[in-house]
Amino acid sequence: MSSDLCFLTATELARRIRVRDASVTEVVQAHLAQVERVNPKVNAIVTLTAERALADAGAKDAALARGEATGSLFGLPVAHKDLVATRGIRTTFGSPIYRDHVPDQDALLVERLRAAGAVTIGKTNTPEFGAGSQTFNEVFGRTLNPYDPTKTCGGSSGGSAVALACGMVPIANGTDTGGSLRNPASFCNVVGLRGAPGRVPPWPTDTPWSTLHVPGPMARTVADVALMLSAMAGPDPRSPIAITEPGDRFRAPLGRDFKGVRVAWSGDLGGLPVDRRVTATLDAQRATFGALGCHVEDGQPDFAEARQIFQVLRALNFATRYGPMLARHRHQMKDTVVWNIEEGLKLTAREIGEADVLCARLYHRVREFMERHEFLLLPAAQVPPFDVTQPYVTEINGVRLPTYIDWMRVCSDITVTGLPAISVPAGFTDDGLPVGLQIVGRHQCEWSVLQLAHAFEQATGFSRRRPPLAG
Repeated sequence: MSSDLCFLTATELARRIRVRDASVTEVVQAHLAQVERVNPKVNAIVTLTAERALADAGAKDAALARGEATGSLFGLPVAHKDLVATRGIRTTFGSPIYRDHVPDQDALLVERLRAAGAVTIGKTNTPEFGAGSQTFNEVFGRTLNPYDPTKTCGGSSGGSAVALACGMVPIANGTDTGGSLRNPASFCNVVGLRGAPGRVPPWPTDTPWSTLHVPGPMARTVADVALMLSAMAGPDPRSPIAITEPGDRFRAPLGRDFKGVRVAWSGDLGGLPVDRRVTATLDAQRATFGALGCHVEDGQPDFAEARQIFQVLRALNFATRYGPMLARHRHQMKDTVVWNIEEGLKLTAREIGEADVLCARLYHRVREFMERHEFLLLPAAQVPPFDVTQPYVTEINGVRLPTYIDWMRVCSDITVTGLPAISVPAGFTDDGLPVGLQIVGRHQCEWSVLQLAHAFEQATGFSRRRPPLAG
């Protein structure tokens, strides 16, 4: 029964708790047992709060008995990415600098998940300061891919993706700058949504006006991601970019008729190198959208300046957030973090201004394209999971990549448009490695993205496949 509880959907698990088919304590105990059994094999959860979680579960069972259970996530275990502040729970940001750091406040998304009734069971691994789509750091080591432990789980929300794939939690949160919700979802056969900036308000943050960094939900199914988003989304005065629409709408049924909907299919976003195994896996799914009634045609907007925009804005962000600690802590930072900070410190006003202007032009080119196509479909990662001892991809199909983040341009190019994008399971390579499909929607149209992802998920069933080591 314990294992069965761990692989129920979050939606079904919440229902069973509400009707008292399972107690919160039983649910939490089952997931803690799964953590104890599986986590040593993959290193996904790096700080476990078992005692605190069981106490919270007991209090929730008492509330349930009194008829006082509230919240759409009532009783659901959740794990938080170690980049997200959790009051009273160690939060290291994957950095030796913060090895013993314990925040005195929760991030806004943690507040909201707790208010919705979720039970925190721990923190999930992340690369140092979330830099790079490969989850390893000097504090906790590497997180391994549950479908092949010799491979990476991606990142930077890699620990969350692995915890989900292995049944350690039914929901988990992540963050995304250049693909950190989408890439690990692709590598681990789960679902990760990067919403529009402000859909899940970022707080606390030193850069509240920035649209590059986005918190978001992860789960094993699209419906569970929507359920989690309903609790995370909504306005907050602490975030000046917060979208005013409440999150309740994301609890509606996801069904929709896609007959005649125009969809653009892009295998490489206009010429990016994409591993042939990814291309072959995704091409096999193109017909699924036709079967759903969509009108599918090849094409994509012109993303010519997207790389320049992302590189400048990311470097500026690193210099702003981490530049002040470089002199004192350089020896404790990994080389790619130091490089990104120094690239930001070298930027001129002209380079920053030019990136802003180019970003505006790109936005309008993409907006005009998306007026003709409701969705853009493309890979969620340019490669399948690679050797876990390799820090990052340096070459794809013989094409050398200049920086540690260039192998994720199918995600980072989308980031700078501000459009919502989801990674949904889309199949496996011949050697059994997961591949995700990225669905991009119109401005602030997460709902339609979730609907198409749900329809694809229901038509294919890839999300039901579990990694063998999870049981």
